[in-house]
Amino acid sequence: MTKTISDPAIHKPPPDSTAGATGIIRSELFLKAGALQDAIFNSANFSCIATDEKGVIQIFNVGAERMLGYAAAEVLNKFTPADISDPQEVIARAEALSVDLETRVAPGVEALVFKASRRIEDVYELTYIRKDGSRFPAVVSVTALRDADDGIIGYLLIGTDNTARKQIEAEKQRFLAVQEEMNARLQQTNLTLKVSEEKLTVTLNSIGDAVITTDADARVTLLNPLAERLTGWTQMEAIGRPVVEVVDIINKETRQHSAIPVMATLAHGMIKGLANHTILIARDGSEHDIADSCAPIRDHTGQVIGAVMVFRDVTDDYAAQQALQDKNVDLENARAMAEKASLAKSTFLSSISHELRTPLNAILGFAQLLESGSPSPTEQQLERLHQITKAGWYLLELINEILDLAVIESGKLSLSRESVSLSEIMRECQTMIEPQAQMRGIRMGFMSFDSSWHANVDRTRATQVLINLLSNAIKYNRENGTVEVKCSCTPERLRISIKDSGAGLSPEQLLQLFLPFNRLGQENGTEEGTGIGLAFTKQLIELMGGSISVESTVGVGSEFVIELIRDVMPRLAAGNTMPTESAKHSLGSGGATRRTLLYVEDNPANLMLVEQIIEGQPNIRMLSARDGNSGVAFARAHLPDVILMDINLPGISGIEAMNILRKDPATRHIPIIALSANAMLRDITKGLEAGFFRYLTKPIKINEFMNALDDALKFTAGNDSATGLARLA
Repeated sequence: MTKTISDPAIHKPPPDSTAGATGIIRSELFLKAGALQDAIFNSANFSCIATDEKGVIQIFNVGAERMLGYAAAEVLNKFTPADISDPQEVIARAEALSVDLETRVAPGVEALVFKASRRIEDVYELTYIRKDGSRFPAVVSVTALRDADDGIIGYLLIGTDNTARKQIEAEKQRFLAVQEEMNARLQQTNLTLKVSEEKLTVTLNSIGDAVITTDADARVTLLNPLAERLTGWTQMEAIGRPVVEVVDIINKETRQHSAIPVMATLAHGMIKGLANHTILIARDGSEHDIADSCAPIRDHTGQVIGAVMVFRDVTDDYAAQQALQDKNVDLENARAMAEKASLAKSTFLSSISHELRTPLNAILGFAQLLESGSPSPTEQQLERLHQITKAGWYLLELINEILDLAVIESGKLSLSRESVSLSEIMRECQTMIEPQAQMRGIRMGFMSFDSSWHANVDRTRATQVLINLLSNAIKYNRENGTVEVKCSCTPERLRISIKDSGAGLSPEQLLQLFLPFNRLGQENGTEEGTGIGLAFTKQLIELMGGSISVESTVGVGSEFVIELIRDVMPRLAAGNTMPTESAKHSLGSGGATRRTLLYVEDNPANLMLVEQIIEGQPNIRMLSARDGNSGVAFARAHLPDVILMDINLPGISGIEAMNILRKDPATRHIPIIALSANAMLRDITKGLEAGFFRYLTKPIKINEFMNALDDALKFTAGNDSATGLARLA
């Protein structure tokens, strides 16, 4: 039930007798407030609007005038931010907040500042309306301004034009200044960029992670505000000090001091993955559970010149985990808790990866624009830009790996399972992996097996799983070692074994093998990696209904075994058989007329199945195409009576192919039946809305298939008759 909350800071008017004095005091507070620095309010690049506690505009900077077309005198003490915003969007925002916060939020200025008034971080997008009536999308950040008694004296709204194309030249210079300042800050070679450093500090203040950078000697060069709060050091105090003086971390379980990841990153030039069970000891002795990572900063020659450490306070996440810990539990309970911690970490990684990727893409995009812009950058500027882009692409690659894992664990990964020949997959994997094995002197042995074996899997994901396991068997093998691949089966399952002659794993390492970001002590080795691969592989296999296990002996090697659901080729749906002579459908019109069916499908097993069904229909001939583009070409060349179309096709999809045929006058009349493994209700609804005559799902139900084909041929025959009568007339 929605409840109404009255906010005194918004609704309570000041007494009339003190209104003038209150206005004077309020103005003085605005002028003295640190949040309203001249550097911000004199900027023409973004609007800064400050209001009193009722939301009436008191300050309207140059950027706001330029963006909205009003002079400050026209709006001061007259307008609220709601007066320059789309009224329908303001109403919609009020309704949405009322639902989300379970309290009534009134339309108008209250809807725009409600969250900020309650200390809730608020950045939203709405449409601003200029004085001339024109409209543009704006991103607005709202902050409540408070006096010394923590009372709200007004609100600060910082807005940026989201149609930045018109301002790109002006924005170039600003982003160049920020990027040059970041580069110079990391190298400590240009001490003249103090103004840009302040802008970088504002940028770092807006993210939800603590950031510390060092030079090659592990001395602090930057702390963002969140890092200052968590460590207890100010940036001025910390700069130039060894990072070990500023960052003090201990192991959560042992309470022993842990090595700061900065040291390993500087020593080996490798990314240190997110750490678990780590506590940061602040300067005042307070403790924060953190998850941290560290990456090297390199110059244009690839030499490590510093490090950047990013960490987040996860005290609340670990509080729930801590309540479940019991040091007297057996090994299985300990493993279950580790897996739960891993799941919580994956959720955290999904969030932080998206937060990092958005600004990183902006940085890389503008860096590339600056590299090719006019006037051309100087040689020194190009060198700095190259350092930014090189580090950015490497970080983006790492984020993408994290997102792959996060997509699986969020349940949003979709699979297209079908009957796939195991021999075809193994041949593809052998072709792809053998060059890697030859480069390392590893001898591969693929044992022969029955070529008729088929698995019910997503072909692409199954190949990805096998490539990852084979690659690991080569990567962590000994010199001139061996890898043996064997396959066997039961009536229900296919078993694939990959055995290597590597160093092997201890029982303790086996327990942690499938946990993400755990490299089992390989962090300082020569092989790069994040520890995501096996966790990703395990979850993919399980999503396809399979399982994975491993046996290993130290000094001998490891054997990974995956089991997949066995399929039979061709396969009919349960409870369906080929029609007998007495139950056969007589398809087509008039018996003697030979009709043409075009089947567009890239899977040989599915093609063979339909061919066998159609063999019993003497009045139908079947043509086939292996991809969407070929299907369109065949349809135009042969003008079939009906088309059977898969959805997930190489090149263009079945829906795209159908749309092309619908636009062609020569083929628009042909009924097209979808036949797809995408069997969710939303897939069927989407297909029928797109224009398919029928939507059938795999595995094929013979009667349903034949009835749909019969209906399609009758539809075609009716169109042919109508066309003939029209010609006679």
